[in-house]
Amino acid sequence: MRMGVDKTLLPLDDQALVARVAAAVEEVCAHVMVITSCPEALAAVGLDAAVPIHSAEMPYQGPLGRLVTALSEAPHEWVLAVAADMPHVSAGVIRSLWDARRQADIVVPVIERGPEPLLALYSRRCLPVARRVLASGRRRVVALFPDLRVVEYPIDGLRRIDPELKSFLNVNTPDEPGLGRGDRAAPVEPAAAAAEQADAGPGKRSRRPGRLPIERPITLYLNQVEVVTVQATPDQLEEMSAGFFVAEGLLTDRAALESIDVDRKRGLVWVSTAERFSADRVSRTRTLTSGCGRGITFSTVAQARGLASIESALIVEQSVLEAHMRAMARSAGAYLETGGMHACGLVVDGRLELVREDVGRHNALDKLLGRAWLDGIPTRDAVVLSTGRISYEMAVKAAKAAVPVLVSRTAVTDLAAEIARQLGVTVAGYARGAAITVCTHPGRILRDRSVPR
Repeated sequence: MRMGVDKTLLPLDDQALVARVAAAVEEVCAHVMVITSCPEALAAVGLDAAVPIHSAEMPYQGPLGRLVTALSEAPHEWVLAVAADMPHVSAGVIRSLWDARRQADIVVPVIERGPEPLLALYSRRCLPVARRVLASGRRRVVALFPDLRVVEYPIDGLRRIDPELKSFLNVNTPDEPGLGRGDRAAPVEPAAAAAEQADAGPGKRSRRPGRLPIERPITLYLNQVEVVTVQATPDQLEEMSAGFFVAEGLLTDRAALESIDVDRKRGLVWVSTAERFSADRVSRTRTLTSGCGRGITFSTVAQARGLASIESALIVEQSVLEAHMRAMARSAGAYLETGGMHACGLVVDGRLELVREDVGRHNALDKLLGRAWLDGIPTRDAVVLSTGRISYEMAVKAAKAAVPVLVSRTAVTDLAAEIARQLGVTVAGYARGAAITVCTHPGRILRDRSVPR
């Protein structure tokens, strides 16, 4: 069967895979072409002489930029886009996508981690939408989907054709088996758990949890401007986006907030506000924050030092903090399941009001403060608890929410302490059991004389 579709290959580090992928789909595609931002790099990869190599119309704009070129150059109505680092694509999978197109503009397979736009069918009707999306500053292919007719091909049908879903294995960024997209945590393969238990030795118990924490790329938009993509646990995204934008000073007026629309399956969040927003604010300066899975902030250290100092008469007993830390730990269900999540808690009027979790400590704090901002929960005389390290941007997030006390069960960095001292925030670390290290403004924490300092 020869289909009237085009084959688009996206570039990768191991260029030899280009020829392999091209050969894998030639039996079902009427025309094959390669789209790349670096055509000179493909001069000697062994492609058939009949396979044209096109330079991307908008270089270095990601897969969406190359898809625009493919749709522009296509001699047929449909383009089959396949990433060049997915060399095991099945002809049966391609045929199934083709048969499902009907009145669609896009046919996208849905696998365990969600839609896979890098092995999907796109009609030429997608071209004007794709150009418009790129012009708006967005570069993710899934940003096309809300404005087009999309048919999602289900995983059950794919497994009947390709039982191990090898067609979707990306050899440059391989996926861990069993990482489901819809769950907060994915199951660990029984064989892997058994092997780890055996490695622990006789009489010893492995501490490996029964589920793995989930992280996904989540792209945040403000008034249709793509602002940032963060790695996060894909739940409570409404409050995470609100918390992030409030912490960055991009949202200030709750009454001006118009809507927050979440496409959880595709990892997209659109926030709309009547406040004036300058795209230049987020295009000029981005700071990668410290730690694994680095976060992003648009606030410089100099800007942080210029914030108004917090005045608060709050005093909290150390024993009460200890009790709240224990209560937060009991409420952190995802951590108990996975052993790999961060938690944050908000204490208001002596009560643990909220607990939020995420694979990232920044995200957990954004979710916590975002929920408080959305619901009008006061934070001016509140305590924030965290399982993660307090680095400078964590202290700044608390200061912008007028939180006077920030406590972690782990470390406080020197820069966080310096800025917290200037901003009037009490920060304390190593709050474990009866121990605590108060770094700044110690007068707000009432300590037992018998407790070591």
